[in-house]
Amino acid sequence: MPGREHPRTSARAVFVLLAAGAGAFAMLQSLISPVLPTIQQDLHTTQTGVSWVLIAWLLSASVATPILGRLADMMGKDKALLVVLAAIAAGSLVSALAPNIGVMVAGRVIQGLGGAIYPIAFGILRDEYPPERVPSAVGAMSSVIAVGGGIGTVLAGPITHALGWRWLFWIPMVAVLVIGVLCRRSVPASPVRTGGRVNWTSATLLSVWLLALLLPVSEGQEWGWGSPVTVALLAVAAASFAAWVRRESRSANPVVDMAMMRRPAVWTTNAVALLFGAGMFATLTFLPQFIETPSSAGYGFGVSVTVAGLVILPMLVAMGIGGMISGRARHVVSFKAQLAWGSALLSVGCLGFAFVHDAVWQIALAGTVFGLGLGLAYSAMTSVVVHAVPADQTSVATGMNANIRNIGGAVGTAVVTAVVTGSVRADGLPSAAGYTTGFAVLAAAAAVAVLLSLLVPGTRRTQS
Repeated sequence: MPGREHPRTSARAVFVLLAAGAGAFAMLQSLISPVLPTIQQDLHTTQTGVSWVLIAWLLSASVATPILGRLADMMGKDKALLVVLAAIAAGSLVSALAPNIGVMVAGRVIQGLGGAIYPIAFGILRDEYPPERVPSAVGAMSSVIAVGGGIGTVLAGPITHALGWRWLFWIPMVAVLVIGVLCRRSVPASPVRTGGRVNWTSATLLSVWLLALLLPVSEGQEWGWGSPVTVALLAVAAASFAAWVRRESRSANPVVDMAMMRRPAVWTTNAVALLFGAGMFATLTFLPQFIETPSSAGYGFGVSVTVAGLVILPMLVAMGIGGMISGRARHVVSFKAQLAWGSALLSVGCLGFAFVHDAVWQIALAGTVFGLGLGLAYSAMTSVVVHAVPADQTSVATGMNANIRNIGGAVGTAVVTAVVTGSVRADGLPSAAGYTTGFAVLAAAAAVAVLLSLLVPGTRRTQS
């Protein structure tokens, strides 16, 4: 039963292990982004080639998250947890040893399978905690993931300067191996399983439409948005998505239950997640670049990767605070209201980045507002989904929510990339107007998320 006590391990100890694993995976995105130029130089590749270090990770995580989330609900979340931790460790090993960009990308694909750790972790929390403690646990886990997604930006510079960029993979590998051993001994077997089997036709269609959508969205700026390959892939994405929905709606063993996805609390929260992801990923991508730009460009501060990480540090602290207070404040401020307020703070923060950015303290202040909103909304979003679905669908439901957030992140990053690179100075640097417009677009997206959050119904826990 949910909330049962395990004879070996307390729920709090299980939480610590899950948070460590999820946080380690979250860092693997932000750890790598700041050092891509260094990796490009050392592996003798092009800027396009090294971009696949991020793209491959995103594509792999997007495909693996819902499918492995479904398998976790079927075979047991404890077993699935060990599988994804092994994938993270193996991928980190391959990437750490990579002699060329091809092997590096292969390692990142393997690493990306670990994206399923998020829904698996939320599912285990729901199994192990008493119902009244689930919101606080989900909020705390969400804050760990959100902070982990940004803290790599702070750590990447010092680690690279002291040890070299390959240690950005060695350290997570060792950490995840230790976490895996402890999880094997301490995380109890899943008390809730769905049974059934995987519909591999549905899984294939799901993989096809995700890949066909995310690939051109990620590479459209390079290929050209009107190029034959971009248009063809988007057409494949639309056709395979329609076929997937049709197949899932008729399947006795769907990978993703369409009836579950149509629940009012689920579809409205996923709509918010799409816009939320755009603001979250695009800001974490472009804000460090903005800060590091030489001040001779008329903006930016010309600082190192390490100093830029310190400027962003208040944002990360605020993320953690926002996530931690979400579950504890639920009796005073509903998750629906938290989602709206969090999105509003995201919008205000992006407006600050766009129009009030002449001093470091202004960036830090806007980042604090942004981070508080991100932590609050991220946690509330996950809590709404967890409470809206049966216990045996927790992993797949939270996995799809994460996937939709990733899709929004890919689209948002692509849009801001087009805006920023579309306004370039004579020296090749983006103009201040490009960044201003880009952050303003993200502020508008977050404002729309506020309106969509008003459609989310009140939280009501679903047991079956």
